[in-house]
Amino acid sequence: MTATILLQAGGGLGYQQLIMFGLIAVVFYFFMIRPQMKKQKDQKKYVDELKKGDKVVTTAGIHGKIYEIADTTFLIETEGGGRIRFDKSAVSLEASKALNTPVVNK
Repeated sequence: MTATILLQAGGGLGYQQLIMFGLIAVVFYFFMIRPQMKKQKDQKKYVDELKKGDKVVTTAGIHGKIYEIADTTFLIETEGGGRIRFDKSAVSLEASKALNTPVVNK
């Protein structure tokens, strides 16, 4: 009786469970990790391609044109003529692309 209970308890992690854990890990990678890595790569590429005169929106919501670019920072000129220095990581990719996309009137 005791041997039967021990055999049933010891065989709890079978091949089916290992396959299920493997499938969960694959699904997690393709739906969570891979898209996040692609988004980070696109953000870095966009920031590296910024140049003087480009219109940007920061993550804080500040709109302006790039006035000067340094190694890790850039200077934004706002509408009122004020200038603010930001870190390059403060640029919002989605908001900046939306700002620079031409509006089609119907």
